[in-house]
Formats: sequence, C-alpha cells, structure tokens
Amino acid sequence: MIESYGVSDPGCVRPNNEDCYLLAPTMGLYVVADGMGGAQAGEHASHMAVDAVKEIVGAAASRGPSVLQTAFAEANTRVSMAAEHNPEFDGMGTTLVAVLDNDSELFVASVGDSRVYSFADGALHAITEDQSWVNEVGRRLGLDESVLKTHPMRHVLTMAIGVSDQLRVQTYRVEPKPGMHMLLCSDGLHGVVPEDTVAGILGDGGTLEEKGAKLIAAAKDNGGPDNITAVLLKVV
Repeated sequence: MIESYGVSDPGCVRPNNEDCYLLAPTMGLYVVADGMGGAQAGEHASHMAVDAVKEIVGAAASRGPSVLQTAFAEANTRVSMAAEHNPEFDGMGTTLVAVLDNDSELFVASVGDSRVYSFADGALHAITEDQSWVNEVGRRLGLDESVLKTHPMRHVLTMAIGVSDQLRVQTYRVEPKPGMHMLLCSDGLHGVVPEDTVAGILGDGGTLEEKGAKLIAAAKDNGGPDNITAVLLKVV
C-alpha cells in the first residue's frame, strides 16, 4: 500500500506554472512533468504528456514495465504532433517521470531531468539519471562540479518528450520496503535544494503534506527561480 501527496508552486520568478503532476492511487500511477516552450506551450506540453500516460496505463491489459515505455512513446507522439500543427506550440516539450506500483515492484520511467529519488534508512538515493548536457557530456569530460553549476550549457537537455522521434526512455525497478519514501520532482526542487536538505526533510516526522510544504519552502528560500513540484510516496 502506498500513501501519496503532491504539491506544485510557480516559485518566486516565473509568472506561470509549466509543471504538471498526477496522483492516481487506484491505478498505482504517479507522474511529474516539467514543460518548456514559449507563452503557454510548456504548460500545454506537460499536461498533454501526463494525460497521455494516464490514458495508456489505464487502458493497458498488463502492468509490466513496458506499459510505461508505451505510454511515454504515445506522449511523445502527441506533443510532437501538437507542436507540428500549431505554430504557437512550436518547439515545446516536457520532461516526464513516472512511478507505477505493481505490488511486488515499483516501475520507474524517465525522460529529461526531472528526477525520482528513494529515501530509506536515512539515505537519499537518486533512482533516475538526468538526460542533460551536464550529466551526459560535462561530467564525462571531467569538468568540475563547481564549473558545471554555472556552465552556459547547464540547462540544456539531451532528451525530452516532444522534441525527437528517437525517444530514449530510461526505465528502472525498485523493490518497495515498508517505510520507504519516493520523491518525484522537477528541477525547480532538485536543482535548487541540496540533497542533504531534502534528506533531512524526508527523514523528519510529520505527514507527507507537511514534508511537501517544507520542500516547497526550502526551494523558495533559495530563490525559487523555477516552478517547483514534488510528489511524495510512502510505502506502508
């Protein structure tokens, strides 16, 4: 059994919120998307992607890990087609992460740089790997982390929903354990709040709602330069 809570905030700088999240506990499905694109395009892309995942998973005959890959592919097609047929949406895209509860396992899928973490026994662990220039190019070149934090390519993604027909979906499996927390979040949280602060908040007592509020507050205390979204899960 999984308890869940989600919260999203525009942050301190952005005029609108292009993040989108989904809690669908009856389906065992939890999703976060961080849209990009001018005007309202990013917001449209993130909502379209989340809706596509919900629809495909909801209609699936089986709940194996491949269902998330199918759902992500459909999201990619829908966002790409919308951008192609509407000049206002040209260049839009979105990150996408999802967790699907299959009782004995949690299936995780990821595109872009939104993240999924696990927290158990006092330790925070990043399940997903960023599909970003920093992670896939900068670190492989041996650039120092202090340099990467201010590098002009630090916000560039190497993969996103809606930008390429050659979609690379990363998938993972997690064994649920009683008391374990999972955190799905946009880079408005993980790119702003240090991981030790996140771990401290998740390790504190209190409800998921209280922890979510603390995560949002921590991001805003650090300037809140981007939209902030957190979906919290707890295995009970």
